Amino acid sequence: MTQIRSLSFLTPGNYPDDDPHEGLEATLRLFEYGEREGFDGAWIRQRHLEHGVSSAAVFLAAASQRTRRIELGTAVIPIGYENPFRLAEDLTTVDVLSRGRLQPGFSTGMPHADLLGDLVHDGDWHSYDLSYGRIGRLLSNLRGAYLGGPDTVIHSPGNVQRPRLQPQSPGLLDRVWYGGGSLRSIRWAAGQGLNLLTGNVVQGEGTDDFVTAQLELISEYRRLLPAGRPGRIALGRVVVPLDGADPATRTRYRTYAAGRHERTLTPQGERRILFAPDLVGTAQEIIERLHADRAVAEVSELRLELPYEFDEHDYEQILRDVRTLIAPKLGWQPTRGQYAINPHRGS
Repeated sequence: MTQIRSLSFLTPGNYPDDDPHEGLEATLRLFEYGEREGFDGAWIRQRHLEHGVSSAAVFLAAASQRTRRIELGTAVIPIGYENPFRLAEDLTTVDVLSRGRLQPGFSTGMPHADLLGDLVHDGDWHSYDLSYGRIGRLLSNLRGAYLGGPDTVIHSPGNVQRPRLQPQSPGLLDRVWYGGGSLRSIRWAAGQGLNLLTGNVVQGEGTDDFVTAQLELISEYRRLLPAGRPGRIALGRVVVPLDGADPATRTRYRTYAAGRHERTLTPQGERRILFAPDLVGTAQEIIERLHADRAVAEVSELRLELPYEFDEHDYEQILRDVRTLIAPKLGWQPTRGQYAINPHRGS
């Protein structure tokens, strides 16, 4: 039986090429809107060379000053472009600014590596570990061990101290997520005790059915998670209700979904990528489809993946319809109070 206890949304942070400020500001307003509406989390994508947020940490630092309660997540930061120590400093800074609300999510790989690899890395980066090992280095840095020997100190004006990553935010390590779409990645994430992000894209390994593949990922993750680790799982679906939209917008939503439907029919490419269908329809139709979704029934955290290139009004209408018409039928209740604590939030 579907029982959603935590509801969040993921947005790409679109902006026009000639006015990035307005687009980023609109996304900050969307985070504020989501908090007012009682959502538990607001997540941002990190994209390079596109009209979207290219530095999730910088954006969420701003969002931390515009919100007070809602969790702030990244889904996901491609680790191949990041320095594991410098990124750890950025993330702990954001977590301190947000008073422990940051939910950093990562993936391996380097999208657009042919264009960006030489701009980011010195030397022959093809020989570098830009995969799980690099995330492992980030995790090690977040643990905040002292550097050097027991007598190693650094001197700064008015202070002598043992060197370690600063600022310290000990609870952040328990709030790290991994965006996994294959059994190999799921096994690694579970072994590290990371939380799991699984969305509307998975790898078809032994099956052509999306839900069957995703259920196997969830089952394998839970099987391998170390004892004592809570192992949060946030499942993503593209959900676009029609109820609060005007006739022209409804037509646009349906056209959007129709243009993406063919990719859901068969595995795509050599890696056999499977896509979940977008849930576009009336609230009642979407409720029925979510109740019938066996993967949704396995989790308690649902993440709404907002479509690319919609405008601020569209996003607010989607969130409002989900909050008022759909999510309560899945067992979810909005969080109230400016400083209310989400029971799912890591310590």
